[in-house]
Amino acid sequence: MRVLLVGAGGVGTAVTRIAARRDFLTHMVVADYDPARAEAAVAALGDGAGRFSARRLDASDEAEVRRVLREERCDALLNATDPRFVMPLFNAALAAGTHYVDMAMSLSAPHATAPYEQCGVKLGDEQFARSAAWEQAGLLALVGMGVEPGLSDVFARYAADELFDEIEEIGVRDGANLTVEGYDFAPSFNIWTTIEECLNPPVVYEKDRGWFTTAPFSEPEVFDFPEGIGPVECVNVEHEEVLLIPRWVGARRVTFKYGLGDDFIAKLKTLHELGLDATAKVTVPGADGPVEVSPRDVVAACLPDPATLGDRMKGKTCAGTWVKGTKDGAAREVYLYHVVDNEWSMREYGSQAVVWQTAVNPVIALELIADGSWKGTGVLGPEALPPRPFLDLLTAYESPWGLREGH
Repeated sequence: MRVLLVGAGGVGTAVTRIAARRDFLTHMVVADYDPARAEAAVAALGDGAGRFSARRLDASDEAEVRRVLREERCDALLNATDPRFVMPLFNAALAAGTHYVDMAMSLSAPHATAPYEQCGVKLGDEQFARSAAWEQAGLLALVGMGVEPGLSDVFARYAADELFDEIEEIGVRDGANLTVEGYDFAPSFNIWTTIEECLNPPVVYEKDRGWFTTAPFSEPEVFDFPEGIGPVECVNVEHEEVLLIPRWVGARRVTFKYGLGDDFIAKLKTLHELGLDATAKVTVPGADGPVEVSPRDVVAACLPDPATLGDRMKGKTCAGTWVKGTKDGAAREVYLYHVVDNEWSMREYGSQAVVWQTAVNPVIALELIADGSWKGTGVLGPEALPPRPFLDLLTAYESPWGLREGH
């Protein structure tokens, strides 16, 4: 399989390190707006760099992306950029006749008059609107194929197929005990995306009501995470799983809650109150005259790059799916989970735990597409495809998953 990887940040660089160990990959073109980042990702592979090449690419330039896909004879495009660039990359892959995989879906927009009650434009709406075109082209657009969304959706489908007869609730729960030495505030993932998902109205699904929204950070609960992480308070956050899971898995209610902590939530609220979460550009003085900048981009530029924090990080991160329902007439609850220890991911791959955990899943998906275990046409979420091959391969990648009975 020949793959165009767009984005050579933390997740993209981890993708190259994981993919370099797998035989399914014929060649990967590593592309980034900053060619130095793409070149560094390839150079870091050392003797394993033979199947990789680096080039500059503007992810917003749909025509250029399409040209590169054709020129490099790519079978698939893997999008490792932030959600702003989903639609040009998604459209370019369709136009070039290649499969497409992303880890975050097209952006939402809040309801104009009732943002904390009703959905406006939902995550992924723009992509699902083009599903028929992908079907007609005989191509697969696999959306939301990171860890959350992604592996969490695979867990939901596995639970429905093998663990439950009826499902009352599916709740994706994410928590960690990671610390970053030397920083008071150093998010372990892309801050642009973190602001987007945490400050937008969270979406909840209920079978009798459909999709609806609540206020940010609503419905706090303490969830006990496995492998020594322990209890973490989790709150509602906008996330793709709530928009994906109900399309293919029957459940009365679907939620996503993230363990943020009071300090992190307070800082996000402050950014919002100051308008520093805004994406619309403002004019500021510059050395050569007025300059237009996005406040959120300024915040991102002021914070450390999450990809560089691995040596200062300690602890574990856990992504998982809690499912409540019945099996053989008896009540049952399980938590399907995946834990990555930062010490392990740094030692084995040189990538910090959060970005490595995100990156491993699209690589597995590409391998399953390449060997024919996963196939389909149109715009599909991970839960539309058989879960067992994915979970087996995750274990084969030396990163096993777990199952805990009870809450």
